[in-house]
Amino acid sequence: MKKFRKVLDGLSSSSPGGVASPSCGSAAGTPTAHAPTPQDIHVQETLVSENFQICKTVRHGFPYQPTCLAFDPVQKILAIGSRTGGIRILGRPGVDCYSQHESGAAVLQLQFLINEGALVTACADDTLHLWNLRQRRPAILHSLKFNRERITFCHLPFQSKWLYVGTERGNTHIVNIESFVLSGYVIMWNKAIELATKAHPGPVVHLSDSPKDEGKLLIGFESGTVVQWDLRAKKVDFRIYYDEAIHSVSWHHEGKQFMCSHSDGSLTMWNLRNTARPIQITYPHGKILKDGRKESCKPILKVEYKTSRNSEPYVIFSGGLSYDKSGGRRPTLTIMHGKAVTVLEMDHPIVEFLVLCDTPYSNEIQDPYAVVVLLEKDFIVVDLTQSNFPIFENPYPMDIHESPVTCTAYFAECPPDIIPILYSIGAKQKKTGYSHKEWPVSGGTWTLGSQTYPEIITFFEITLQMLYKLKTSKVFEKPKAGEGRAGELVEEDPYAVQMVSWCPHSRLFCVVGISAHVILYRFSKHDANTQIMSLEVRLQFDSEDVISPSEAENNPCFSDPSSHSPQPPGSPGSGTQDSLPCLKVKNRPVRMPPGYQAELVVQLQWVDGEPPQQITSLDINSAYGLLAFGNCNGLTVVDFLQKTILMCMGTLDLYGAADPYQRLTRSPRKNRQSTSDFCMRGLSHFYSDSKKRIRTSYQSLTELSDNQVSMDMERSKSPTSDHVNGHCTSPTSQPCSVGKPRITGVPEGPRLTRRGPGRPPFRKAQSAACMEISLPVSSHTEESRENSFSRSRSSSVSSIDRDTKESVTTLQFGESYGRKGDALPTACLWVGTSLGVVLLLPISIPTEEEERMEEPITMGPSGTVLMLKGSVLRFAFLDCGGALIQSPYEVWRDPNGPEDPDRPRRRKLVNFSPSSSQEACSDGHLAVVCSEKQAKVILMPTQAVLFTHNITESSFLLRADVVSVCNSVCLACFCANGHIMTLSLPSLRPLMDINYLPLTDLRIARTFVFTNGGQALYLSSPTEIQRLTYSQEMTDNLQDMLGELFTPIETPEAQNKGFLKGFFGGNAQTFDREELFGEAAAGKASRSLAQHIPGPMGLENMKAAAGGVVGDLARARIALDQRGERLGELEERTALMMNSAETFSTHAHQVMLKQKDKKWYQL
Repeated sequence: MKKFRKVLDGLSSSSPGGVASPSCGSAAGTPTAHAPTPQDIHVQETLVSENFQICKTVRHGFPYQPTCLAFDPVQKILAIGSRTGGIRILGRPGVDCYSQHESGAAVLQLQFLINEGALVTACADDTLHLWNLRQRRPAILHSLKFNRERITFCHLPFQSKWLYVGTERGNTHIVNIESFVLSGYVIMWNKAIELATKAHPGPVVHLSDSPKDEGKLLIGFESGTVVQWDLRAKKVDFRIYYDEAIHSVSWHHEGKQFMCSHSDGSLTMWNLRNTARPIQITYPHGKILKDGRKESCKPILKVEYKTSRNSEPYVIFSGGLSYDKSGGRRPTLTIMHGKAVTVLEMDHPIVEFLVLCDTPYSNEIQDPYAVVVLLEKDFIVVDLTQSNFPIFENPYPMDIHESPVTCTAYFAECPPDIIPILYSIGAKQKKTGYSHKEWPVSGGTWTLGSQTYPEIITFFEITLQMLYKLKTSKVFEKPKAGEGRAGELVEEDPYAVQMVSWCPHSRLFCVVGISAHVILYRFSKHDANTQIMSLEVRLQFDSEDVISPSEAENNPCFSDPSSHSPQPPGSPGSGTQDSLPCLKVKNRPVRMPPGYQAELVVQLQWVDGEPPQQITSLDINSAYGLLAFGNCNGLTVVDFLQKTILMCMGTLDLYGAADPYQRLTRSPRKNRQSTSDFCMRGLSHFYSDSKKRIRTSYQSLTELSDNQVSMDMERSKSPTSDHVNGHCTSPTSQPCSVGKPRITGVPEGPRLTRRGPGRPPFRKAQSAACMEISLPVSSHTEESRENSFSRSRSSSVSSIDRDTKESVTTLQFGESYGRKGDALPTACLWVGTSLGVVLLLPISIPTEEEERMEEPITMGPSGTVLMLKGSVLRFAFLDCGGALIQSPYEVWRDPNGPEDPDRPRRRKLVNFSPSSSQEACSDGHLAVVCSEKQAKVILMPTQAVLFTHNITESSFLLRADVVSVCNSVCLACFCANGHIMTLSLPSLRPLMDINYLPLTDLRIARTFVFTNGGQALYLSSPTEIQRLTYSQEMTDNLQDMLGELFTPIETPEAQNKGFLKGFFGGNAQTFDREELFGEAAAGKASRSLAQHIPGPMGLENMKAAAGGVVGDLARARIALDQRGERLGELEERTALMMNSAETFSTHAHQVMLKQKDKKWYQL
């Protein structure tokens, strides 16, 4: 541990841009005798670099862009492959593993080595991979790269070590799973078809061995040809030709007949006794028309033919609908059981399905009990044991993308009672009609380790995952087409959530929507029938915030602010039709079920034909009863106890006469476009077209491009630049001329049409959670930006568009010192802006509860101004001992609970004031302020800057949080260049800087969030959440927290079918594949055909990495297998020696008999 002591009598800063001196930042007074000085600060920091390490932990959600599916019927684990090369392996709840192919090639097919703890993947780059699942984190053991042929289909028989691989050329190769090398045994396509056939049969689409005889391999070609190949005799038993293309083949368990699905929507049944024609042709969804023709149907992509012991066989297939019906119907899965036909409609296209059976043996009665259906955006399991075919309740959180995710929040160390309450309330919201049986994917083992992390992950729009679900649309009236501005939003999503604020202690929940509205919810265990209060705010100002540095920028002072109040609704130039919000709140009593109930809605109004600007910052405090939010126009503070607006002030008014920037007077406004020319602007994809009216839409994050090049191309479509977070993202952006005034009265081109058809009416949200990223162009422009105190990404005003406004980017309520002369902490609101300015607003709140509900609250700017480089992202407060000070809060009480006449209900407040949170210092606290470029630690109330650290020069921060790690606190930062950094507090000493992501992703930029305990998460795809840890302690314990994928289970024995059935050929015939495919019999394959690539983790390393009892059992089993192989090899060599000795003895005896009667001269 190191003891840090910083002694500063004024401001000393190494930042090149210059900072505000605390000695002259305010003329309010001098520190009192009890106020601490920098010399009094003694903090022992315990965090060192060894406490931090980046490691991915687990991935939640639905696999993005799934491609294939596999199931191990003995281990009961399931694997899903994706188009991005990912593999998701699922077992019982808690057993969830994600692995990724380094190549990123799409996974075409998955094959489990049943009950062996291994998995084979076939990828689109024509590579086979063998994965070891006998460890908590699977690893590749071997890879085989095909050089001359494309892989189309794979088949691995049960309890076989030889994998059949079909290719696009129609050939079938055989791979040894143990050594992962090709056998010399090859089934060429020209040998499989008749010599008289001139046409190529097409790629191999099916491979399977006969349930009756493993020495017979059924090969299906795309053209409609089916061949049964005798592996022993190396010849064809029979050939089947059909006019329609084949998509799949399924055997009857007796091996005497099989079923094929075709491209014309037909199913054909074939009997091995007569292969000249099918014994049955059916069109399950095709009818005979009046003229006698069959309806044309879509292809049946897959069929499964499964027999049942106590009922008729099941025929399950996907597709096959007639083209007339399929146009208006959803994708379907059809279950034919005897004469009953059940069609299950799906919400999304079917990728693949599997029928789960009790036995792994293909030659036994299958007895199917469930169907696993993998959809493009969902995953369901159907119960076949009940006549109505209900689905199982999915225990995995796979529905977070039910509506596109726009915001994430991560809460750790929550109160212990919040999770059970949310679960009990949320259980009433769950759908009914699920199957009562246990979830069939129940493999693996998982036991919670010694360390528990009570945490809640919330994904919005709006879901408290697995616990509770909330819909904000229920607060508003449904917009009708053609009715006001709400009618313009019918085609879009006006309820999309931009940001949230949640207090777990008071259970207050606040939501900011894209329609410039704020909804406040209170939690109650009882239902209520109340009317939702609504407040409307006019937050639109004429002050132009185009800035340039003033000469006194290093010495900002503050005097009483001049009163620049917003335009009243009735002022000239604002008709009554403009003073309306975007949405209409229900004006009648609304019945609200138990849970979160809406109490107050605050909406911004349209002004002069323009929609309100999106809200960029939000904070709520239950102890004060205040709600604050801001945007690029200003700041609004609402008293949600009295349901009144305390403050509605423009950003410029917060400075008063001590504005550190030169604000240039803007020219009179031009007439706006008609309101029909504007719609709401969305979060994710922005575009403009000067020839068309603007249509701004909220688009899902699934349409986001992850390619930075495409982002730049999109921006370059319009000569006018989008300003994001107050930054110019135009490729033509250049530094502005410092201090050069604008000539009034002279038109400035695009400047005069700033709200014309060429520019969207909505500015982009300015929080890091919903912004678009534009990396700096060069270091030269970056230096210019820093020296001009401008925004970090493009701090200078664009030469094309000089419409940069100063936005309120972050807000924080807390106990602090609003002025230098304050002796005691009071309620304050800290305000951070896009220009790096920090403002303090003291709040005077009545102490008595009766007065609090009746007396007005007073607040206003205090004259304190601090400055940083870049947009302010985060505030946090530490006591003089370095401990984190929490914001005051109100203890939760049920607003709809029964009243007790003897004990009147009173508010119970918990206050963490700086003076009561520590003993090392009688007064004062430390304020941590972090911007996109810089972090500072400020001593309050003297406002002396103790520590300054320039976090990044060439990039900017997307997220910064003060979090607790290892019983201490640090500043965690996520940078736009992909680096994750941690800084000690209060000294701001760098502890970790790791390049976690090679390229910045828009989705990650919006959703990345840190939390306590060294954890973080982000949206890795539109449907998946990736959790990670930056704590070395958690990384070390991660192995014990993960579930085991492989559990030692005895393989079920094959059923004994009896003497008579076996005598008449019912039992399957076995044969030794080693004799046919081994190197001794088949020789070696061509080296140019495929290349063997050893895995990064060899067999020895794999055995060393497998830990715990399962690892010991796996190692023992491997050792026994190896010993058995060596004993087998020894036995074979002994037998060869015996045969050789017998042969030699026989030859010697023959020579003796031949020569014994001859004379010596005849020899």
